[in-house]
Amino acid sequence: MLNAALSKTVALCTRHARSVVLLAIAIVAAATYYTATHFAISTDVAKLFSPDLPWRQRAVAFDAAFAQSIDRTVLVIDGATPEAAERAAARLASELAKQPALFRSVQRPDGGIFFARNGLLFLSPQEVSRTTEQLIAAQPLLGSLAADPSVRGLMEALALVLEGVQRGEAKLADLARPLDALAVSLETVTTGHPQPLSWRSLITGEPPSRRELRRFVLVQPLLDFAALQPGAKASDAIRHIVRTDPIVRETGARVRLTGSVPMADDEFATVAEGAALNAIITLLVVLLWLWLALRSIKLIIAVLLSVAAGLMVTAAFGLLVAAPLNLISVAFAVLFVGLGIDFAIQFCVRLRAEQQAFADLPAALRAAAMAIGSPLALAAAAIAAGFYAFLPTEYRGVSELGLIAGTGMLIAFIATITLLPALLTLLRPKAAAAEVGYPALARADRFIDSHRKSILLSASAIAIVCASLLPWLRFDSNPMSLRSPKVESVAALLELMQDRDTSPNTLDVLAPSREGASALADRLAALPEVARALTLSSFVPNEQEQKLALISDAALLLDPTLNPAQLRSAPSDADNARAMEHTAAMLQQTTRDLAGAGVIESQRLARVLTTLSQAPPTQRALADSALIPGLQTMLGQLREALQASPVSLQSLPQDLVRDWVAADGRARIQVSPKGDSNDDATLRRFVAAVQQIAPDATGPPVSVQASGRTIVHAFVVAGGWAFIAIVVLLSLTLRRASDVLRMLAPLALSALLTLGICVAAGQPLNFANIIALPLLFGIGVAFDIYYVMAWRAGGRNLLQSSLTRAVVFSALTTGTAFGSLWLSHHPGTASMGKLLALSLASTLVSALLFLPALLGPTRDDTGRPTMPSSKPPAG
Repeated sequence: MLNAALSKTVALCTRHARSVVLLAIAIVAAATYYTATHFAISTDVAKLFSPDLPWRQRAVAFDAAFAQSIDRTVLVIDGATPEAAERAAARLASELAKQPALFRSVQRPDGGIFFARNGLLFLSPQEVSRTTEQLIAAQPLLGSLAADPSVRGLMEALALVLEGVQRGEAKLADLARPLDALAVSLETVTTGHPQPLSWRSLITGEPPSRRELRRFVLVQPLLDFAALQPGAKASDAIRHIVRTDPIVRETGARVRLTGSVPMADDEFATVAEGAALNAIITLLVVLLWLWLALRSIKLIIAVLLSVAAGLMVTAAFGLLVAAPLNLISVAFAVLFVGLGIDFAIQFCVRLRAEQQAFADLPAALRAAAMAIGSPLALAAAAIAAGFYAFLPTEYRGVSELGLIAGTGMLIAFIATITLLPALLTLLRPKAAAAEVGYPALARADRFIDSHRKSILLSASAIAIVCASLLPWLRFDSNPMSLRSPKVESVAALLELMQDRDTSPNTLDVLAPSREGASALADRLAALPEVARALTLSSFVPNEQEQKLALISDAALLLDPTLNPAQLRSAPSDADNARAMEHTAAMLQQTTRDLAGAGVIESQRLARVLTTLSQAPPTQRALADSALIPGLQTMLGQLREALQASPVSLQSLPQDLVRDWVAADGRARIQVSPKGDSNDDATLRRFVAAVQQIAPDATGPPVSVQASGRTIVHAFVVAGGWAFIAIVVLLSLTLRRASDVLRMLAPLALSALLTLGICVAAGQPLNFANIIALPLLFGIGVAFDIYYVMAWRAGGRNLLQSSLTRAVVFSALTTGTAFGSLWLSHHPGTASMGKLLALSLASTLVSALLFLPALLGPTRDDTGRPTMPSSKPPAG
């Protein structure tokens, strides 16, 4: 009955071919317009999950309480010296704050007037004592430099120190490190590539730490959600300042953008990179496979137009019901092409076979529909049911994919039995000159017949081995694994993750009040898995009285030094040259009769000063830019640091308070793990320990672990529903339990084989490549249905038949599309393509080798390949 109905449908479409094509053009035009005007992709991994999940609700609630902390761009600023990093960060923050049309807020979490004045209070009393002692010891040098912050002032201050060495009041060895640092900086000037001098190191005698060389600026850009890269305008504005601002350029600081906004934009850019070239190559290879399968340009044109029409309608449907698309649901296009083109190839290859018997094209089309229509309908229904099984799951990425792809299978089937026959009627392809099947595979058919038991036993052994490997199958729920480490935003974040103080792998807990936050933080900090627990109170330094006393004593001595009553006028180039020449002579004179530490460094500095004193003025200008801006920054920092005052909760800056206390009074606790924050086992123990005390804790470690559990549960549930739905569908259609088992057994083998190879090859499942599993299910069910129904209808020697030709070239066409994904620059997309290709190969091997052996003898009395006969209905 179904075959007859489908054959009549095809006959109707062939009689009214022009009307069908015109109607299709109108539908596709409307779908294309809707797709073009509504296309959007969200790269937010968090949105792959239902907002009703408890862990998602906690994350959303936290984001709502601290909305200023989401959708941020983080500027990571690395300078050659602490002063260079500070100048670049201050300038960038100042310039970005002048653009309210692009940036909602601009913050410096490690800078600003509060930290500039009170930074010393966050050190230990011992560190404050050591720092103030170093400053007091450097008072003569600081006084000279503060009164004359220039190359001339530096040379004269150095000459003054050398006089002290000559009089025995100082040791040259104590000057070795600063003299060498100054020589190194000035030598870079003579090569034309000046590097700034670290004045902090010059004063303290210690090299700067990586933390001292890095600064951060946090901005919350205004996003343009109408663009595919919503933060692109803001990011471009930041990069423009970095490239063109003279102060930022002068510092030579390296500025990188990371955070949720640039990472989302870079995600799309990485996916798009090379996509056009891959698409062109893929299309050419697909055309080659279609030519080898169909040997008719007209058939190929009809197939491509039919698939393209169905794809566009499916895209419009997807955007209508699930816009914006996500990183998983956008893969509906690959699924549609892979499975939709299978339907078209099956129909056209069968048509080529029927044209051997029917000279009249409409009759051959009706005969093809009579023969292949029912298997296509059953395959489409089974695949759609498999995809729809994901709808009830809480993994939104796949549930939306299931809705779009499942509906797409029905659209592909409708296009195959309506638009495709209409196009073929208008194009009128000629009949094939030769037999459509594979007579050369007669030996393969005979081999399978004569070695059935061996093949089935071998397949069973392979299944058992692969099943035994499943406990080692790993799911990588880390979203960073899906991103390219070569992209600036990702590379910067990965680097920040190596430092406990900047790693995002922390947990956030909300307490009812500030007082409750402090008490809860103390309990959390006591856990062995916790390194620290920060609250707003953490920004009120301890032992302030002792530290303020030390700072006050230093300020009493250094204030007149750092703030001289009179500044010298700026020197001329000639003044600087003379000062360099004089200091070089002093260095030579001081070391003439000395040996030991400091002598080599002094002579090195004397040589470079002599060279610069005789060089063109432009080189001395470069020396000024390498030395003096950092000096002025350092002096400014010292002046601010010596004005420290008592800090209380009431005196904390409001922007800092807003980051730790919500508008409704709830207070935030940030908890950091002890040990390697990038180790999965460490994070699991950390999350479990924290949630014992604070069950509502949220943050990246919770999201990563909970999302992994959600995905596994989703696939278990969906797999169960898909299995039930398809078994019911096949049972109602085939009415034989043995035939249902014959369809499902190869599918189980291909699934086990795919997952077993993943374990053996060390390929984990992840957010992206896991869509290979529903696709494996869809293609596997389709291939199995084609063979089993052909066998039930009396088909023999199936490997030699036109059916195998269709299956092989369908697999090659689909595999080419997957292979193009494997070549993507985006790691998530590449892993998707890799697993898709692997699953397709497993499915094809199972369908061509295992299934024929399972079906039983396939030779008729003549030994020739046969397919079930199909008589076209009248009319």
